[in-house]
Amino acid sequence: MNFFGIFICLVILFVIGLGFVWVIRGERYFGYLWWPYVMGLGITLIIGALFVSNDWVSALLGAAGASMIWGSTELKEQAVRGELGWYPFNGKKIAPPFVDVIKKWKAPSL
Repeated sequence: MNFFGIFICLVILFVIGLGFVWVIRGERYFGYLWWPYVMGLGITLIIGALFVSNDWVSALLGAAGASMIWGSTELKEQAVRGELGWYPFNGKKIAPPFVDVIKKWKAPSL
């Protein structure tokens, strides 16, 4: 019997669960304007997964990359939820590099 599918399913479920946590915490401390950097990291992880020969590492990198890309689209919605009071709001967020340029871009949404 091959348990690889079941084990990788559990690991990916854990990675996706961590995605919810880092979106909430990341928006609280950094803000939604970090979305291009998060999306770039996700794309980099997915591309890295293509070049890894180990199945476990490749699947983990791909799942983490997909979770990062999803999270980058969710940061703006999380900011709105924080402003509504659904989650703790932090007014002193860390601004990303090139914040003036990023503010001109429309934040992605799914």
